[in-house]
Amino acid sequence: MILKGSQRGGAAQLASHLLKTEENEHVEIHEIDGFIAEDLHGALQEIYAVSRGTKCRQFLFSVSLNPPEEEIVPIEYFEKAIADIEEKNGLKGQPRVIVFHEKEGRRHCHAVWSRIDAREMKAINLPYFKLKLRDISKQLYFQYGWQLPKGFMDRQERNPLNFTLAEWQQAKRLDENPKVIKQLLQECWAVSENKTTFEQALKENGLYLAKGDRRGFVAIDYRGEVFSLSRWLNVKTKELKKLVGDPESLRSTEEIKKFIAERMSQKLQNYIAEAQKEIKEDLKPFIHQKRVLVRQHQNERQTLTALQKDRWERESLQRSQLLPKGFKGIWFRITGKYQPICRQNETEAQKCQIRDRDEKQRLIESQLKERQNLQRQIKPILQEYQNRTLRLKQDIAKYMEMGSPPEKTLHREFEHAHLKKDIEYTPEM
Repeated sequence: MILKGSQRGGAAQLASHLLKTEENEHVEIHEIDGFIAEDLHGALQEIYAVSRGTKCRQFLFSVSLNPPEEEIVPIEYFEKAIADIEEKNGLKGQPRVIVFHEKEGRRHCHAVWSRIDAREMKAINLPYFKLKLRDISKQLYFQYGWQLPKGFMDRQERNPLNFTLAEWQQAKRLDENPKVIKQLLQECWAVSENKTTFEQALKENGLYLAKGDRRGFVAIDYRGEVFSLSRWLNVKTKELKKLVGDPESLRSTEEIKKFIAERMSQKLQNYIAEAQKEIKEDLKPFIHQKRVLVRQHQNERQTLTALQKDRWERESLQRSQLLPKGFKGIWFRITGKYQPICRQNETEAQKCQIRDRDEKQRLIESQLKERQNLQRQIKPILQEYQNRTLRLKQDIAKYMEMGSPPEKTLHREFEHAHLKKDIEYTPEM
């Protein structure tokens, strides 16, 4: 289970992100503990309100828990991991919320704690929390027999295509897969020996080297989107300078954008607009299939929740009727018969809670398997579109450099260039 944590502020922003149903097929608030408020926004705002009595700006500790892609993990595993995180970071007893997200047949969890010790009115220090999370993560892989990622054993073996939250957000805004963007840029970097070869490799893929407004080196695509090379290549500015030279020798982002605008003909823009309209029709069967399945799963969960709630109320009433009232109740208390009935009721209530939880888990596991089967059908289509997108960028680069009209086949390439939000890539966070 990959654990990624951060100290942060922005209570309202985080609450909105955790509740986003546009990006997740299922969102479940699993626990809100230690708050007066009963909703997520209210709970995180409580932490912010308490933090105002201190100088702490990063008053939240947020951790995402991502199990291996092929595993369907029960809630108990997540709760065990969260308990370990609390123990190792000195957060035991702190107010927290737990939210589950599901998307594309994968289930992951977000846990958020208050860093503010309300008694002492000071922030709890979290030294080396990244190392601690990594140790807990390794322990979970060994404990549950999952295959340990190579990057855990040797940092040199870490997947170079892993991307940050900022990279994922930028790619999502462009309706592209961040892995494809990162791989393209890293391949250009790997085959380059100097500034000329690097610039040429970028141009062949529809990208232009420029001097960034805030960062030293950037690449700009045909849409005018700016990619920080140090971020996307995972290299330091010093290494970029060694290969490319002084960034002042490069054209500015504004000059590159102007250069692109001059070569982006109206005809080419029309092709792009038409392709974005027609792509919805091409993907319609898969979009419909996904939506139907997600809606069916949501209805099944709502039905189960309603049935369990009704059954719990009936069973609670039956248990309460076992407790005598009036003079008989007083007599049972005096004779010591009352407490055994209370203990029996508590035991029965716990059994019912476990039963309901197991029922829900079985339903979720069954639905995840169904969704994973559908995702396996979608994956080859995603890969095909990603390949076509890459070829499209190369065709655009040739067209913009040569200034010749686009070929007739380019039109069909545009039709398959970009995936809409209905069928998306899965961010590995």
